[in-house]
Amino acid sequence: MKQTARLIAVMGLAVGVMSGQQASPTPGTPAPQSGTPAPSGAAGAKPATGAVTTTAQGKTPPQAKTQPEFDAYRAAVAGTDPAALEKAADDFATKFPTSELKVLLYRNVMRAYQNANDSEHMLAVAQKVLALDPDDPEALVGAAEVIIERTRDTDIDKDQRFDEGIKDAQKSIQTVETDVIIPAGTPQEKIDQYKASLKSTAYSLIGTAQFGEEKYADAEANYRKALDIYPQNPDPVVVLRLALTLDKQNRYPEALKVAQHAVELTQDNTSAGTLARRERDRLAQLTGSAPPPAKPAAAAPAPK
Repeated sequence: MKQTARLIAVMGLAVGVMSGQQASPTPGTPAPQSGTPAPSGAAGAKPATGAVTTTAQGKTPPQAKTQPEFDAYRAAVAGTDPAALEKAADDFATKFPTSELKVLLYRNVMRAYQNANDSEHMLAVAQKVLALDPDDPEALVGAAEVIIERTRDTDIDKDQRFDEGIKDAQKSIQTVETDVIIPAGTPQEKIDQYKASLKSTAYSLIGTAQFGEEKYADAEANYRKALDIYPQNPDPVVVLRLALTLDKQNRYPEALKVAQHAVELTQDNTSAGTLARRERDRLAQLTGSAPPPAKPAAAAPAPK
């Protein structure tokens, strides 16, 4: 489940609550715990419309209709324990059943469960988000990730699970263009980064499902899309999986080059690094080539 962990860091885009100030957090904020503007009833704020507006870039942030609703929202996002956050979100939803802010609360809980590597509860909360908004791109990717990554060859319902995960991932690629919640003032660069990261993750998940279905050419195409759409920060796991798809197609020299790239992106004392080196060495033996000396893995970019 850690394959797409970096996505959650980028996916902090849709966390702001709408008001006249629109002082919402920008992408990269992990949870709506600070910087949240006042409710629509506050002095100087615009009146609540009662609905989320869709713009050319996506949706405008939901808004609180009353001060008590806003205060309850602020209390519900405080803390980091996923179970406590989920209970707070459930309590909020019971007290304010028509609130627009419910989707933000459950999205925050979903991220908390992912950070805790609790895939079972992450999927359950992603489904709560989708019950409120079936087009939410982040929840669609979250659900697809858990379904696809946890499916095994021995599962009786393997094909159905892969189909479900692929459909969720494909839908997220479409709805990220229309259903992202965009706080006013968010730099275009951040919006583009968010969308690219989400699409990259969705394509990689589709590739993983297709690999599990032994559709190696299709998996290769989607892994390449995942890497091409977000070239500034390639996921080494996706690079390694691309090498494996080429290996499965008996394209050993090409697979060796990709495996070597995976080696260069990883440290040898990590799970991905160990697997990358094992695959690189195997392909080198098959092709009769000496593996090139590994370049030092690039240091992770400093957070912005």
